[in-house]
Amino acid sequence: MTLNNLEYEQRLYKEGYNLIAGVDEVGRGPLVGPVVACAVILPKNYQLDGLTDSKKLSEKKRNEYYDIILKDAISVGIGEVSAEEIDEINIYEASRKAMKLAISNLSIQPEYILSDAMKLEGDIPCEPIIHGDLLSISISAASVVAKVTRDNMMIELDKKYPMYEFKSHKGYPTKKHLENIKKYGVLENYRFTYKPVRDLILQEGSEENEKIINK
Repeated sequence: MTLNNLEYEQRLYKEGYNLIAGVDEVGRGPLVGPVVACAVILPKNYQLDGLTDSKKLSEKKRNEYYDIILKDAISVGIGEVSAEEIDEINIYEASRKAMKLAISNLSIQPEYILSDAMKLEGDIPCEPIIHGDLLSISISAASVVAKVTRDNMMIELDKKYPMYEFKSHKGYPTKKHLENIKKYGVLENYRFTYKPVRDLILQEGSEENEKIINK
């Protein structure tokens, strides 16, 4: 069964809205780096075969769609909130803030916002959609751009610290990633309130971790 991922947009078009922004974020689970959100305004009745939730696409497909979306979209905005601020305000609020930043960074103000599950208060009407990255093509597009943007950040971090293998795990708490933290210590852009990082810092014998965290 094929989902109609234009249903939400088409309903809004009929109600007179034309500039509809889909908004999504990625990076709640990683131990390092920012949470990244994207807002995308697509042309009216835009279709792109196979575009869906970024988590259901291969890295190759995500990169292909990323290039197409950036070329075809009316506007794309990116918002990010640092690991330090995530520790200060919690990941849920950081995700909300990143989404709002992404919307504010659009070159054109949208008339309506479709978000992936997150209610966004403000002057622009917003409809949060559970599984929106599957059900709305605008949110699907945002999820792909946000995912590729953040993955590229991790690839750049990998170039600086290849021993952590960020290119492979993208900052998520894989077994190998945790082993590398134990071996090499915690970098300053880790999320110190996340349990795996906090526990490693507090372990006996983690003098190297303490030295890096207190830089």
